[in-house]
Amino acid sequence: MKKTIPIIDIFAGPGGLGEGFSSFTKDGKPLFGIKLSIEKDETAHKTLELRAFFRQFPNGNKPLEYYQYLRRGIDKDTLFNKYPKEAALARKEAWKKELKKGNREVIKNRIEEALNGASNWLLIGGPPCQAYSLAGRSRIRGKNNQRKYREDRRHFLYKEYLQILSDHQPPVFVMENVKGLLSSKRVRTESTFDLILADLEYPNNVYRKNAEELLHYKLFSLSKEYIEGSQLEPKDYIIRSEDYGIPQARHRIIIVGIRSDIYKSAPSPLKKAQIQVPIDDVIGDLPPLRSGLSKQVDSSEEWFNAVKSISNAKWLNNKSVSEELRRAIIEETQKIDARLTRGAPFIATKKAINIEWFVDDLLNGICNHESRSHIFEDLHRYFFAAVFANLNHRSPTLNDFPSELLPKHENVQEALDGSKFNDRFRVQVSGRPSTTVVSHISKDGHYYIHYDPSQCRSLTVREAARLQTFPDNYFFEGNRTQQYHQVGNAVPPLLANKIAEIIYNVLEGSK
Repeated sequence: MKKTIPIIDIFAGPGGLGEGFSSFTKDGKPLFGIKLSIEKDETAHKTLELRAFFRQFPNGNKPLEYYQYLRRGIDKDTLFNKYPKEAALARKEAWKKELKKGNREVIKNRIEEALNGASNWLLIGGPPCQAYSLAGRSRIRGKNNQRKYREDRRHFLYKEYLQILSDHQPPVFVMENVKGLLSSKRVRTESTFDLILADLEYPNNVYRKNAEELLHYKLFSLSKEYIEGSQLEPKDYIIRSEDYGIPQARHRIIIVGIRSDIYKSAPSPLKKAQIQVPIDDVIGDLPPLRSGLSKQVDSSEEWFNAVKSISNAKWLNNKSVSEELRRAIIEETQKIDARLTRGAPFIATKKAINIEWFVDDLLNGICNHESRSHIFEDLHRYFFAAVFANLNHRSPTLNDFPSELLPKHENVQEALDGSKFNDRFRVQVSGRPSTTVVSHISKDGHYYIHYDPSQCRSLTVREAARLQTFPDNYFFEGNRTQQYHQVGNAVPPLLANKIAEIIYNVLEGSK
């Protein structure tokens, strides 16, 4: 039987990129196999380890005890003790380790051990991107703290990627990062992205300046057909996920590097989908939930009364609320169901989405589907936003809110003037792909309001995971905040799966 192509996955997070590659099959057989995934975050590492365990078993032979664990019927020790061989392999594959200068030698040795002499293999991953993102730069800089921003070590984590390129010289690599990297400046007008491209093209220039052989990679985009001799623009590296069948407007940089000595032809670009996938298609089947009430007694009855009170709220008669919108809001309050629950770590249900990628017939339910709690005032804001979006086919800005619903924050007036975060309450619009799911979803749900007013809440972890295209049997470890953080930081596995086909053809064509 043909061997799988080994993968080394660094800065792995919860494993979205690796999941996509390891799920790429031909005649039911996987064509890639993860040999080592490296992640420093403890909770994300636990998620990686569990998924590594799951992958030890071929499709059609997954252990029933795995599903018992997802249903919270047994604990992880019981599951792993039942299958000690597979558990040992999973622990070997998923490695909790920080990629940093002090760990370079031990990481080098571990990668060599994992590759076991393989020459046809793949390096994937992307350095943590908070320092490159626009929002991240805003938070780091604070009050014009340029020095703190320039010295943030996350700028230089990509050099750990370079170190591995230099040490191990993979035939092909795939590097992912945020779109904000394009506008990031390291010092004054010096472009971080241009520096990274130059370093990725010649990794030895950074770490082995006196090397006898020059290590050179040709860099490619996956969004544009490559013409030999042409020059790629920075924007050509951006992948607009919604154009490729992902139900989310997620724009990320993907760089493919092919070692020049094996290069024969450029990778084909990703094939665009005929239509964009709307949010409704991927979360519409999930059990409806109510939100919780924070800073007061929480119960179904209290929640029901809080949402029903919207029909008599003072803000509803504000002159800024049109008669059409007012009627629609009152009408939607009549649809509130007092029987809704807040969900659970696992909800048994036979109902399943009609998209094969997500479905696992052995699961018989939904995991990681629990709602957050929101303060009374935010319930009114979320309800208003959802009804407004359904009526106007766009999420409202703060200027659309009646004054009584505006939060009492110092910078609200600045936002109303259009200079900052005017869309701080962002509802996901039915009939369209969602907005980008990012790690900030772990902080609050204001940017992730459900389009259904009758649920009056932000998205759950499972809903966010669906938008990120994680299969339903992909379980996220940790508390809910940690789960959100993992999902927001991940690469959509379905997008990675499409990239895997292209990379497989590159590696096969290089022989």
